[in-house]
Amino acid sequence: MISANLVKELREKTGAGMMDCKKVLTETNGDMEKAAELLRERGIAKAAKKSDRVAAEGLVTVYIAENKKVGSIVEVNAETDFVAKNEEFKEFVNTTAKVIVESNPADVEALLNTKYANSDKTVSEVLTEKIATIGEHMSIRRFARFESNGLVEGYVHGDGRIAVLVDFEKGETDLAKDICMQITAANPEYMERSEVPEDRTKKEMEILKAQAMNEGKPAEIAEKMVQGRIGKFYSEICLVDQVFVKDSNVKVADLIASKDAKLNRFVRFERGEGIEKAEENFAEEVMKQLQ
Repeated sequence: MISANLVKELREKTGAGMMDCKKVLTETNGDMEKAAELLRERGIAKAAKKSDRVAAEGLVTVYIAENKKVGSIVEVNAETDFVAKNEEFKEFVNTTAKVIVESNPADVEALLNTKYANSDKTVSEVLTEKIATIGEHMSIRRFARFESNGLVEGYVHGDGRIAVLVDFEKGETDLAKDICMQITAANPEYMERSEVPEDRTKKEMEILKAQAMNEGKPAEIAEKMVQGRIGKFYSEICLVDQVFVKDSNVKVADLIASKDAKLNRFVRFERGEGIEKAEENFAEEVMKQLQ
């Protein structure tokens, strides 16, 4: 028996109809991944990417050194969105990003044991104090730090919902900011095709072939169609293959080349991505409080 929750989850991941979701889940004995692939093969799923990332609260931010040679990006989580608007919490997140740039900790544990800016206390001790005064559990989830011989630039979108950090070996600030905006809007997973895992490309090609054959095309024609369609897959997940968001006639790779620039790496954090957050019934929560 396929549960309603399983059907709902697959619908949210794929955008397909409830009955289609129930049908493929039944066919695959409740295997979510196989069911999603089956929907795509039949051309029913509306999106290749899963949308199963549940938002958690908190902030992401960036800090760029004055010389633009070093930058950091950090995510600090909290229990409610009220904390994200708290000035004391914002100050802690921004200062932590600065500490990362100046101290270069190896990981989150090392960061927690690093001295907080203008203080004899560690980041961990200050965080504990913030938890006590603000009244909510908070944690530093992740960070990245870029040091460059060229240019480091960053961007924060949606009042701390998405942040991007880029490292250009060659390039100007205006281009770096445009690429930050591109990454924010288009959410590429990789820089270029060579970075995409071989098994992922192979799986995509299998799905594209199944789609073509389900359209009634013979195998040899389906193979040729796959070669044509795989480019769209790359244009969705690879930054340099994407269409530039500010000019649909230009690809990102061509834009960078036209500026005689070279992008080394990028990172994009979206607040709460990948964190499973328990669904709560607001009415029940209010009744609990009243009791």
